[in-house]
Amino acid sequence: MYSVTIREHVMIAHSLPDDFFGPAKRLHGATYVVDVTFSSEHLNEYSVVVDIGYAHQVTKEVLGEIEYRNLDDMEVFEGKLTTTEFLAKHIHDNILIKSKTVFKGTLKVTLGESHIACASYQGT
Repeated sequence: MYSVTIREHVMIAHSLPDDFFGPAKRLHGATYVVDVTFSSEHLNEYSVVVDIGYAHQVTKEVLGEIEYRNLDDMEVFEGKLTTTEFLAKHIHDNILIKSKTVFKGTLKVTLGESHIACASYQGT
């Protein structure tokens, strides 16, 4: 299996309005380190999994939709608990949709919420 991983970051605000989340139920900010891994059994006609420049570009585009936003105010997240795991899948799905013409393989998105905790979503 071949893979290419790029790293970006995104800053958001949100709340997790349930007592389960303790103090995080209140509005707070988060800065996520975002690792996106593109994997494939085969290289494309240019002998790469995906162009690294393109990987950064599409990731920045998807992250730009939530960058510096209060997720609680976004219609797309209405009624959702925007946990780290949930956001990893949201980012994954949007990168995969935008990349379907240039990438065929598995995508893994990992959001590092601190130096000791991260969450991922992986799929095709």
